[in-house]
Amino acid sequence: MATHALHREPVKPVVVTIGDPAKLRRLLRARLIGQGYRFLEAPTGASGVQKVSARPPDLVLLDLRIPDMSAVEVIRRLRQWTPVPIIVLSDHGDDRVNVAALDAGADDCVSIPFSPDELLARMRVALRRSVSPRGGDGFTVGELEVDIARRRVTVGGTAIHLTPIEYKILTTLVRHAGAVIPHAELLSEVGGPVRRAHSHYLRVYMAHLRQKLERGSTRRRYLLTEPRVGYRLVSERGGYSAPSEAIRPPADSRRRAR
Repeated sequence: MATHALHREPVKPVVVTIGDPAKLRRLLRARLIGQGYRFLEAPTGASGVQKVSARPPDLVLLDLRIPDMSAVEVIRRLRQWTPVPIIVLSDHGDDRVNVAALDAGADDCVSIPFSPDELLARMRVALRRSVSPRGGDGFTVGELEVDIARRRVTVGGTAIHLTPIEYKILTTLVRHAGAVIPHAELLSEVGGPVRRAHSHYLRVYMAHLRQKLERGSTRRRYLLTEPRVGYRLVSERGGYSAPSEAIRPPADSRRRAR
């Protein structure tokens, strides 16, 4: 039997860049793709906020000079519902503008012109901080291992391929392992205001995650449901077996078994 799951590539970080000029965006795009990042481009503040909401990224690069609104306003809008790391790219001579961006919620500020290597290093730091569970770069419970630094998820040593949304849900739960995360909070974290009211999306994502992580088990081992409240990722401290939550096979497989 083939074991192609062992050769799955780690999930590549998604980066949204917001701002002009086009020349700067092209420079960033070539550099980011070359380093394994997936790149989404937004030329204005409004389109940037919409893109982050519709397709939650792992990091935002925000040019201080955008045509339709202030970069500080973009940061404030994003910070109303998402903790996504934001790095400001600034060619502004007034330090007060840079400070205002940081005070509004930006995580870092890089001056233009910048060294590509320095920018990439700061991006890596921001990504590590954003998903680091309780100060560490990894999380283990039972056979499940989440390597934050390498963006790699394994179960029993086998690499598990997750979509970007599935990975973001899992790392959100990792940051709060052992605690119940309410539906609304989890939706807001991974989907923004557009999806906040659509809990059925979350049920679908969680079902897919369970199929990949539970590996055919008849008992919930990692992702637990708190009825009408939210979801919880078990921690080693609290054990990783939940006998009260039996996993039912899909209806079609039950019919075939009869």
